[in-house]
Amino acid sequence: MSAVWSLHPQLDKDTVPICDLPLSRLLLSKDANYPWLILVPRRADTVEIIDLDPADRARLMTEIGQISETLKDITRCDKLNVAALGNQVPQLHVHIIARRKSDAAWPRPVWGAAPALDYDPKTLHTFSDTLQRRLQPG
Repeated sequence: MSAVWSLHPQLDKDTVPICDLPLSRLLLSKDANYPWLILVPRRADTVEIIDLDPADRARLMTEIGQISETLKDITRCDKLNVAALGNQVPQLHVHIIARRKSDAAWPRPVWGAAPALDYDPKTLHTFSDTLQRRLQPG
């Protein structure tokens, strides 16, 4: 590819970086209402999953599974929501959201259901550190 990958400015503004996986950058949404992770494949000019070559599509599905399993194990959530919408941010990204029957939006989608809630710095650090430890080999 001739273009250089960079994170969309809106994703950069709304998230905290956790780590890089083989294909994707893992981000944490700054909205503490929900444990909300976002995978962004580090491929330039990628809008849809079908824009990835077959090997990268397979890798993305593997990473979605890995992140989903890890998030469910850490949060013990009732349900995982996994979506690649891209209606407001055109860069391909996949939301993986841990949902609880007691959360602010249940059973509706999370978008616009409640004002974003800032993370307490200690909680943010602990959650981020736990994710990094669980996902980094070695």
